[in-house]
Amino acid sequence: MVKVTEKVLIVEDEAHARNGLTELIASWGFRTDSAADGVEGLERVRQWSPGIVVTDLKMPRMDGMELLSRIKELPQRVVVVMLTAQGSIESAVDSMRMGAYDYIPKPVDPARLRTVLQNANRQREADTNVELEEVRRQSRDAGMLGSLVGSSPQMKAIFQMIERVAPSNVSVLVTGESGTGKELVARALHDLSSRRLKPFVAVNCAAIPETLIESEIFGHERGAFTGAVERRAGCFELAEEGTLLLDEIGEMPAATQAKLLRVLEDRKLRRLGSKAETPVDVRVVAATNKDPQQAVASGQLRGDLFYRLNVFNIQMPPLRDHASDIPAIAAKMIEDMNQRHGCSITGMAPALLDRLLAYDWPGNARELRNTIERATILAGAGLIQVEHLPPHFGEPGYATRFAPPSEFSAASPIPARDDERTIHVDVGTTVDEAERQLILKTLLSTHNNKTRAAEILGITTKTLQNKLKEYSSAAASSASPSAIDMPIVAAE
Repeated sequence: MVKVTEKVLIVEDEAHARNGLTELIASWGFRTDSAADGVEGLERVRQWSPGIVVTDLKMPRMDGMELLSRIKELPQRVVVVMLTAQGSIESAVDSMRMGAYDYIPKPVDPARLRTVLQNANRQREADTNVELEEVRRQSRDAGMLGSLVGSSPQMKAIFQMIERVAPSNVSVLVTGESGTGKELVARALHDLSSRRLKPFVAVNCAAIPETLIESEIFGHERGAFTGAVERRAGCFELAEEGTLLLDEIGEMPAATQAKLLRVLEDRKLRRLGSKAETPVDVRVVAATNKDPQQAVASGQLRGDLFYRLNVFNIQMPPLRDHASDIPAIAAKMIEDMNQRHGCSITGMAPALLDRLLAYDWPGNARELRNTIERATILAGAGLIQVEHLPPHFGEPGYATRFAPPSEFSAASPIPARDDERTIHVDVGTTVDEAERQLILKTLLSTHNNKTRAAEILGITTKTLQNKLKEYSSAAASSASPSAIDMPIVAAE
């Protein structure tokens, strides 16, 4: 028997036929699941991410043709095989025009069905290999790999490492300062692997409250804790057969790190409140802007987890160390911003480019992107000029205006407008109150974007969340509304 790992979803409204097909296809080595109609089938496609769907043509609520059309709108690639009753050949041909891989008349001939499924599986693998080679060719020709851009020796070395490591299933630890593109590396690893047609799930460990992080990552059963009104899949299950990025891994609580280590070793997880273990097939990529060796030494990161994740380490260089890539990176960002904001920027004035090259970029590519986005919107069309840069750009003190105390996790100094940056504090105001006003004013300027606000303030997202909880509790217990001159933004 040919070894098969592809997932096949059977969508059939007649229960006896559905169960029979599910058992038959499973006996050939495929992983199977089933749905009773097109509505249920579409939901299973979104949640389970099968590679092949075998669907009946005539079904209640949503028939096979509509299901096919809806599947083609999804980002994942799914091969659809249509089952048709006698006299529905014309409809079957129409389904082929709409993108179905093949059709099989009822009653189903098992031999033909097996051949179609095996051919569909081989076709998917061949298409994936062709696409992967095209991505590699583009990276060699254009100095790009996915969303990563650069032709400097440092970036070429990064591209080579990604291409070498991506086809394997080993864990990868991506390190580097904040804003260097660690998530882009994880996405490139995913896109260059055999898992590229499966989900890519990214979770920021620092942005999840400590009381909820295990539930978010491993899932929970109904009634596992107060508020768990239904069973919920965690990030591992959502990323099944795909890639899971655990960003800011050093911010994960110690107990959760221990549970993560066991999942990585056993390839099984137990949801909160469950006694059963669920097998998982997920490639894990971890990222941190801390020095992992120091994190282990300080007890923030378990040593055994570090060695389990650090099978391969990709160290992203700060932008100042490969400044020659700034023109190409900025050009790609301008292209993206033109599409996003409806602008028509044609390039950068030489004087502007000189200013960009002379700056150290402590916030790295993220800071560059924020600067380019602001300049693109202000210019609107034509060339971006020096006057489109933020006020005081590159002047002494600009780079450290919002710099954090930690030298390893430099935050992106995202300049706000002058009216957003000014905070009026009266004499006699306590330090705590001044800090509260600074945090709330920054949140207002970022439209409650906590990740961006934390970067501006030079603190972690977890610290920001804790501060907001303190302010919410204080506001709830205070009997004097006049003591609060700014709205409290509740923590998520």
